[in-house]
Amino acid sequence: METAKRLDGIGEYYFSQKLREIDAMNKAGKNVISLGIGSPDLPPHPDVIKVLQEESAKPNTHAYQSYKGSPVLRQAFAKWYKKWYKVDLNPDTELLPLIGSKEGIMHICMTYLNDGDFVLIPNPGYPTYKSAAAIAGGKCIEYNLTKENNWLPDFKELENNLYLNRVKLMFVNYPHMPTGQLPTTAMFEQLVAFAKKYNILIVHDNPYSFILNDMPVSMLHTTGAKDCVIELNSLSKSHNMAGWRIGVLSGAKEKIDEVLRFKSNMDSGMFLPLQLAAAKALELEQDWHDSINAIYKKRRTKVFELLALLQCGYTTDQAGMFVWAAIPTTYKDGYALSDEVLYNAHVFITPGGIFGSAGEKYVRVSLCCTEENITAAIQRIKDSKKNVAV
Repeated sequence: METAKRLDGIGEYYFSQKLREIDAMNKAGKNVISLGIGSPDLPPHPDVIKVLQEESAKPNTHAYQSYKGSPVLRQAFAKWYKKWYKVDLNPDTELLPLIGSKEGIMHICMTYLNDGDFVLIPNPGYPTYKSAAAIAGGKCIEYNLTKENNWLPDFKELENNLYLNRVKLMFVNYPHMPTGQLPTTAMFEQLVAFAKKYNILIVHDNPYSFILNDMPVSMLHTTGAKDCVIELNSLSKSHNMAGWRIGVLSGAKEKIDEVLRFKSNMDSGMFLPLQLAAAKALELEQDWHDSINAIYKKRRTKVFELLALLQCGYTTDQAGMFVWAAIPTTYKDGYALSDEVLYNAHVFITPGGIFGSAGEKYVRVSLCCTEENITAAIQRIKDSKKNVAV
């Protein structure tokens, strides 16, 4: 049986493959310290877990749910957007809860792309943008983000693209993953103007705005954004709820209704206790975010020490739960450095090339690991360097 042609060129997700290799190394007694994936190792707030427990124990919370999500959760998202982002959203028409924002990326691509439609994809950027667009039949055009341009879109380069008039979607992600670059008001305004000029729908992926960032921003706060922007958000990073799979799509009613046409044929709603617990999480105050960021700041300091040991270059003002760093010129690419550290020191860091060709000379280190383990990773790297010298 042959697989569908839509999977041609779509390989297994890098982390899926690498985690199997690391698992095999662990079974062989290597005890690899993973500083790769951005899966929060800290728990959600106790009150959130309490709501899940209490609601799950009730006999009437286990049925199929609305395709549009519980009104309680939609109202909580609307209040959250108003409080933190200063964005007004109608909970009945402009918000659509998702089973994780990664699901939303696929839904959006399947809703809007026909075979051969062009999609602008950031390079470097989250690999799922490219794979989801390709599976839906889209043709991906990478737009390069460079250190010289502060990892922001180069609008002159975009304007010169020969296929620009055939582009339907553009994926944007700020605070940017993997580089940690924060957005600017001017850049968001330029994006809205650009989208309107070329009739492009911008998909802004915004899961990192609360991590090591004192000023969370939504692109929907930009004047005129609802005309051409839909935004994905998630509780995975901001509230340590990655495995809970709770996200949201926000935007104009027309766009929400269009995506719902596809989504309602793909799932049967989200477990109600999860939605009610998520609503509780959205009520958490500044002290919650401060407590999480205090931990990440300490870990980031240790990661800086690790990167300095590897002679990597980095900036200290990155947002999000990773540190992006340029590799020494003695290495061919980030894969070479990553493999050397993995096989010699049994420490895994992510090669930047998995995020696109513009990331080949970089590595990314996750902050989702205890200070103790990062300290242990530093010692292992030091020991491995001594062994090589001997």
